[in-house]
This record gives sequence, C-alpha cells and structure tokens, in this order.
Amino acid sequence: MNNEQIRPLALGVVRRGRDNALLVFEGHDHITGETFYRPLGGGIEFGERGWEALRREFREELGVELVGVRYLTTLENIFTCNGQRGHEIVLLYEATLADQSFYEQETFEVHEETEILVARWMSLCEFQEGGPPLYPDGLLELLTSEGPTR
Repeated sequence: MNNEQIRPLALGVVRRGRDNALLVFEGHDHITGETFYRPLGGGIEFGERGWEALRREFREELGVELVGVRYLTTLENIFTCNGQRGHEIVLLYEATLADQSFYEQETFEVHEETEILVARWMSLCEFQEGGPPLYPDGLLELLTSEGPTR
C-alpha cells in the first residue's frame, strides 16, 4: 500500500448474540510487537460500492455470505503499523453471517492474498480497561455506546 494515499475500507460489525461477541481478525505490528484486532472486511475497489466490497471480502476471506447488511457510520483511522504510516476512511456496516454454523466456531482462518490470518469472536469487554486495541479508532466507543444488540 502506498502510505501517501487514503485507503477506503468497508468493515463488517458482525456480532454473536449469546455473548455479544464481535468477529475480529488478529493483527500484529512486527516492529512494536503490538497485537491488535479489527473487524473483517477490506479495501473498496474503484467502481465498487462499500457494501459490495464488504460482501466480496467475506466471501474471499471466510467463504461465507452476509445478510442484513446495514450501513452504520464512517470512521477515519490514521496510524502507524510495521513502521508504515496509514490513513483510512472506513465505512462500517452491521451484518449477519448467512451460515449459522459460523456462530458456533470460536476461531477461523482468514485467507488474505499472501497470508493466512486468525479471526475470532471476542467480547467487547475484552477491549476495555487496558485490553488489546480494537481498530479503527473510535469503534469501541461507538459499539459500547449503542447498547445491546437486537
């Protein structure tokens, strides 16, 4: 990624109702040693709508379809990871996994272009009070101010 361009992203807020856990992938900053978490999704391609990018990314990364995709908000994320500065405009969508068996699994393999990452269900309380960071900036505050899921 050219770190002098703003990258548009579509990320999915997918929650598991029984414990209000959020589906996130685990990332690592290999320079600082930080482990962080982010909802699944990815880059929006030219000519692609955000919700289309989100559906495509879930198909590519997890092999699952999304239903009930609904726009939530936009967040801006400016960060440094692995020594590279990044700037993202993040379209956040709430969504449900079409295959209900995914809600019974605890961890998943996420297939990225050049690597396999781990995704997992994590309770929002795990990110509070000194827990690992949840990105993009402002997401935790947004999700904890919304109250319980429907």
